[in-house]
Amino acid sequence: KSLGMAGVGRVRIKQAGCLDRCAECPVMVVYPEEVWYTFIDEQDVDDIINQHLVAGQIVERLKI
Repeated sequence: KSLGMAGVGRVRIKQAGCLDRCAECPVMVVYPEEVWYTFIDEQDVDDIINQHLVAGQIVERLKI
């Protein structure tokens, strides 16, 4: 929200149950690209936000 990316047709964060990727947990998936990520800390999440959501570049080091 603080980046002005929230709203209809924009970014929405949704908590999900099992995504059938337990071995790679924690995971997140970015749609509509269907890019799956794992992350360790806040810096990883910041990288996904800044590189993928803002700049449109896949974060290869975190991609599953």
